[in-house]
Amino acid sequence: MTRLNSVRALLFAGAALAGSTALPATAQTAPAPAEPQADETASGEIVVTARRREETLLNVPIAVTAFSADRLEETGAVDLTDIQNVTPNTTLKTARGTNSTLAAFIRGVGQQDPVPGFEAGIGIYLDDVYLNRPQAAVLDIYDVERIEVLRGPQGTLYGRNTIGGAVKYVTKRLPDSPEATLKASYGSYNQADGIVSLSTPIGSLFKVGVAGARLTRDGFGRNTNLGIDNYNKNIWAGRGTIEFESPDSRMSLRLTGDYTEDKSNARNGSRLITSLLTNTPVQSNPFDTRAGLNTPKQNIQAGGLSMVATGELSDHLTIKSISAFRKDRSFTPIDFDALPAVDVDVPAVYRNEQTSQEFQLAYKSDKLNGLIGYYYLGAKASTGFDVLLSTTLANFDAYTAGDVRTETHSIFGDFTYDFTPKLSLSLGGRYTWDERRSFIFKASYFGVTSEFGGNPTIIGAPSTNFNGTAKFKRFTPRASLSFKPTADHLLYASYSEGFKGGGFDPRGSGTSAPDVNQDGVRSYQEIYNYLLFKPEVVKSYEIGWKGSVFDKRLTFALDGFYSNYSNVQVPGSVGCIIGGVQSFCGITTNAAKATIKGVELESNAVLTRDFAGVGSNVSLAGTLGYIDAKYDRFIGPTGTDVANVRVFQNTPDWTASGTLSTNIPAGPGRVNASTTLSYRSLTHQFETASPFLDQPGYALWDANLTYTFGKGRYTVGVHAKNITDKHYKTSGYQYINATLAGVPILNAAGRYTPTLGREGIATAFYGNPRQVFGTITARF
Repeated sequence: MTRLNSVRALLFAGAALAGSTALPATAQTAPAPAEPQADETASGEIVVTARRREETLLNVPIAVTAFSADRLEETGAVDLTDIQNVTPNTTLKTARGTNSTLAAFIRGVGQQDPVPGFEAGIGIYLDDVYLNRPQAAVLDIYDVERIEVLRGPQGTLYGRNTIGGAVKYVTKRLPDSPEATLKASYGSYNQADGIVSLSTPIGSLFKVGVAGARLTRDGFGRNTNLGIDNYNKNIWAGRGTIEFESPDSRMSLRLTGDYTEDKSNARNGSRLITSLLTNTPVQSNPFDTRAGLNTPKQNIQAGGLSMVATGELSDHLTIKSISAFRKDRSFTPIDFDALPAVDVDVPAVYRNEQTSQEFQLAYKSDKLNGLIGYYYLGAKASTGFDVLLSTTLANFDAYTAGDVRTETHSIFGDFTYDFTPKLSLSLGGRYTWDERRSFIFKASYFGVTSEFGGNPTIIGAPSTNFNGTAKFKRFTPRASLSFKPTADHLLYASYSEGFKGGGFDPRGSGTSAPDVNQDGVRSYQEIYNYLLFKPEVVKSYEIGWKGSVFDKRLTFALDGFYSNYSNVQVPGSVGCIIGGVQSFCGITTNAAKATIKGVELESNAVLTRDFAGVGSNVSLAGTLGYIDAKYDRFIGPTGTDVANVRVFQNTPDWTASGTLSTNIPAGPGRVNASTTLSYRSLTHQFETASPFLDQPGYALWDANLTYTFGKGRYTVGVHAKNITDKHYKTSGYQYINATLAGVPILNAAGRYTPTLGREGIATAFYGNPRQVFGTITARF
């Protein structure tokens, strides 16, 4: 039995033991704490458990945005990326070639490139289980109870330490009586979605439930070369749950399994420049492509099992165990140049596997509340990809394989003491031990590798054949002081640190390492030092004011933050020369230091209550985010500080939204109507400004109309997204020679000079165009 399998078996056995060793049922104890929930009221109050206990949103000294199931349904949210437009200083977007890979940024911290072995700066949690990789992290919204977005470093209360923030996706608890929910949607581009949820109690102790989703849509555009849809959707998803609760409600157990398969076509970008060799013009529809690569056939499979066991040991102590195993695999063809020619065509496969175990011991009393915990994660992330190039040799393949193993342990704790009903102090901390073991292999071949059905011939010796291990550890504290001058106002100030471990660039080239000894031979230590990147650290200060006035007609949450961000990890890729021929290499910038500061405001104003005496309400909700993120130091590959010409990825200076909504009685039911206008200012896709890929500021307009009747059993809705059909870039590829300021360099003939391939690469991916769809929901 391998070490990982041994640890996995031990942890799951421990989790089962934790759930079965609660005190005998004869002990007299208070009922178990209620499960997390997020209920939105007409006045805008929301109940959350950001600190592991139920509190209204206005009483939590943390910058957090919460979305209830009702709100998500009323706004027609389809997947996790739909909430970014109404969350300040937050970017959640689909990352380039698939529908399922997530790029997440909060307050300037995140990861653009889904490189294996790099953990994102934003933690994505599915029912308290941390998702270690961005593949398969664009979670479709179905059977959901709430989604929470926590901004700033997290880690003293649960799960994996994350330096930028966390997104928590929580599925519904099973009801006490048999229940069935059916939801169907149909709309633009032949969108046809179906969701079914069924649950029932079995006896007095058990409940079982299943949910399934079929999500389909034709493409927004066409691959005019291959004759297939581009940006289509073809997803199957399912989830099963078993819940147990003891007769005295002191012990509970929840088992959950989920599986998703995405069989959509590969998403290919739209070429932004005329072909350098054939003069093929740019296509008029930005969702069209001429990409020629279709091997391997795109397919993403992901799933997992989790077990949450909770036992109340006394009136004051509760123990909780969270055990999980997850696995995903993504086959994807990436055609960088978006042309039929075999020029920087990349068949790729990503494989991820993780086992995690978390224990929490929570304490509650009148004045002191908090918890201590332990977290373990064992993860494997591997990739293999060909880079098919025709610059020098026909059928030339620059192959890279990377395998990164992560093993991490953490202990954490966070306690809040109420000196008075008005004054509270929270202190927390986390100590993390990270270990990375990496294997990196690069070689040149004629023909595609066996992973993609080929039988290649190797050219010379491998250029990189590296094994390395590195360990990182750090203590990260958190402190928060909060003051309630009145029952409706909260003032707080906090300090927190975030930490993300280092590792080895799984796409890096050993031949690029500096020959420090100048002996003509790159030693193992020289290659080790070159491929190694250091841990990131964020030190964040925050002040905030939450309150409600005018009999709760106006609620607001205002915060300001200041962060020092050091050893920033920026993974990327460049064209390089290996063995005298052009190739493809990863490069991770780690010599960066930055300052991030900003302001965030969320508000909700109830304009009318019971207007005209018929029970109607009109409200106006708004969000505003401003961020000033600048590099203080950025040492480039040449050793020069280029901070003055480096920018933050996916971090617009301004984000804003306004939502006007009304809820009025109509016949036997109620009508909810809302419209949202959201804005994002200039957004840079990469750390260097790009005239091709940078997206100028833009606004999106959405509208929703739902009618609920039959005592809440039936809902009919119409939803319109991006009503003005705005075309806006979300990501892309660029391999064109440029100056430090990102301006492309033209040759004597006035043509762009490519840094990878023969055609020059400037391709973009776009956000969804205008969509209108209807929904019908029935609950039995």
